[in-house]
Amino acid sequence: MTDRVLRVGVVGCAAIARRTTLPALAADPSVRLVAVASRSRAKAEDVARAFGCEPVTGYAALLDRDDIDAVYVPLPPALHPEWVGRALAAGKHVLAEKPFAVDEKSAADLVAAARAAGLLLMENFAFLHHGQHDAVRALVDEGAIGEVRHLTAEFGFPPLPDGDIRHDPALGGGALLDAGVYTLRAASLYLGPRVAVHGAVLRTDPALGVDVAGAALAADPGGRTAQLTFGFDRAYRCATTLWGSEGSIALDRAFTAPPGLRPVLRLTRQDLVEERTLPAGHQFASLIARFARTALDGGADGAFEGPAEDILRQAALVDAVRQAADTGR
Repeated sequence: MTDRVLRVGVVGCAAIARRTTLPALAADPSVRLVAVASRSRAKAEDVARAFGCEPVTGYAALLDRDDIDAVYVPLPPALHPEWVGRALAAGKHVLAEKPFAVDEKSAADLVAAARAAGLLLMENFAFLHHGQHDAVRALVDEGAIGEVRHLTAEFGFPPLPDGDIRHDPALGGGALLDAGVYTLRAASLYLGPRVAVHGAVLRTDPALGVDVAGAALAADPGGRTAQLTFGFDRAYRCATTLWGSEGSIALDRAFTAPPGLRPVLRLTRQDLVEERTLPAGHQFASLIARFARTALDGGADGAFEGPAEDILRQAALVDAVRQAADTGR
């Protein structure tokens, strides 16, 4: 990797990629955005023009290039097994849009392929790299709310337009894979890697064939609990609250804080309600910097293992929600 710059290609031109991750890739000094691929030549040219890189027609043609070290894959989740797998076979590190996999089996297959090839896999949960969550954990560590007892994580938004790919079960649609995965990842973040699902409900729209809302109860081995709620059938909400033995900490834009927003952390104790305005943060820029640094370091000190284990745990939790919901029915 010449001069410690990661040469990146993009497999797909999803709207979310254009709004969030592509600008971060183009701006990072440790990354050179080489090319973007689409099945449509016109779309590839449009995106390439906006971000100063080369258009490529067809995903396979991009993966065949020898001037690309890593790829970002913002395709629908049901397409990840094929195209993440082909990227790994072509010797590329992969950053894939969340959810990385539709189930634990496909996640395990891709992680095994990456390990065999000595390549980095990372899931694009950008919120993990926002400083507001560091601020919450610092307060917890200093005992600001005593011992953590419970987490509430909520992510939901109004109904999607007709024809949205998140309504398509063949592409990995549904509220669990689109919004619920954020709440599950928050549970792992705050309650630790041994958190498990103990009950769940999914509400399926029979006309669409996908779940449009759901909730899950999770807990760690010590009995700390989490109530996770999600859906795309409701008013917008994007919040986490940690409830402790002596108080609580709440964030109102836990997953989607834009770069210019100074998020507000609300600390509540017996005789105190304090609102702290935190510094703005660019969570996508921080994610890209972490991905590039980890890839360029070549897995030194086992650095590729952490992201791989995160992918496996997350996929297992998604499967556990489905299984618990099926049992409940």
